[in-house]
Amino acid sequence: MDMEKVNSMDFGEFVDVFGNVVERCPLIAAAVWSQRPFSNSEDLEKHFFAFIDALPQSGQEGILRCHPDLAGRELQQGTLTAESRREQRGAGLMSLDAAERLRLAELNAQYRARFGFPFVLAARLSDRAAVPGELARRLQRPPAEELCTALGEVKKIGRLRLADLLGAAGLAGP
Repeated sequence: MDMEKVNSMDFGEFVDVFGNVVERCPLIAAAVWSQRPFSNSEDLEKHFFAFIDALPQSGQEGILRCHPDLAGRELQQGTLTAESRREQRGAGLMSLDAAERLRLAELNAQYRARFGFPFVLAARLSDRAAVPGELARRLQRPPAEELCTALGEVKKIGRLRLADLLGAAGLAGP
């Protein structure tokens, strides 16, 4: 999809297409739409990320709370968004054995209790063996530092999702 098409989208179409660039936050796409025209895919990405950066801490934490636990309840219930399902499948999180699921559930619960939002990781850039170790490592971080790290992961996920939508492989870098 080229920028001419993106820039010509009406509000509803834009939100339909880009509404899940940031997990379950179509309001961000709605706000970004008003920033048209975009000069290129990097410009579009910049507007998504600037919106996130401009939010107060409570809003940033709200964005994080829109994300599902990795290999968590939403995966088990089949209620993940299509993007999250594809990302978790790609990381091998849909094929965990019972012990692996239990370990992740315990770590996810500890993380949520410590920080007040779920552990967010760009699953497409990881794998099932690395996730528990990364979760355990990040559990030890100071809250302000972890908020920044988690928001960085949201941006990685957003960059990958934009690349999928736009067919722009150049956006897919870390």
